[in-house]
Amino acid sequence: MLAWCSLASAEEKATSFPPPDYFVTGGALVAEGAVSSGDVCPSSAENPCILGGGGGLAIRAGYRSNADWYLGGAYEFSRHDASNLLVLPILQQIRFEARRYFATGTTLEFVLDAGYGLVLYGSEWRADTVGLGGSLGGGIELQPSPGLIVGLHLLYRPILLRGWVDSVGQDRAGGDGGVGLAHFCGLELVLELQNPLPRW
Repeated sequence: MLAWCSLASAEEKATSFPPPDYFVTGGALVAEGAVSSGDVCPSSAENPCILGGGGGLAIRAGYRSNADWYLGGAYEFSRHDASNLLVLPILQQIRFEARRYFATGTTLEFVLDAGYGLVLYGSEWRADTVGLGGSLGGGIELQPSPGLIVGLHLLYRPILLRGWVDSVGQDRAGGDGGVGLAHFCGLELVLELQNPLPRW
């Protein structure tokens, strides 16, 4: 009887541990649709828009707590429509990211996203202009196995760029304060791996 009580107590303690924390790595296929290019492509410009929609890849890593919070960093690069004004127009984004997960009692979760960081834009990985970018949105994620996450996120991304003169002599982002604001809508197809961190 005493042995049975000891075994039951041990099992109760074993099942009372909170879920583990995780180290998360992965990436996403990204589509960036231009909602408005703003002062980056003003209506008074003589030349066509230099920053349209595009697509690319995001690579990220971070920490997910058992309280359903994620904190991490991401590097994203995407090729954009530049109306043939740039040889290879690349938008690079380096962001700090945070997420809040909402469990449903199944392998499906809802998630809210927020991010903020540095933006670089130019031809062939060159930074013709730099600025700041944000990210806000949400999505759904499915966990088909304990260590694998597949998700779909929809995000609003404002990008504030410093003014510059492009290769054909057109002033870009030369609005108030010498900066221009562009607005994008991003769609991410997410694939991530999460590995439990050891308990201390």
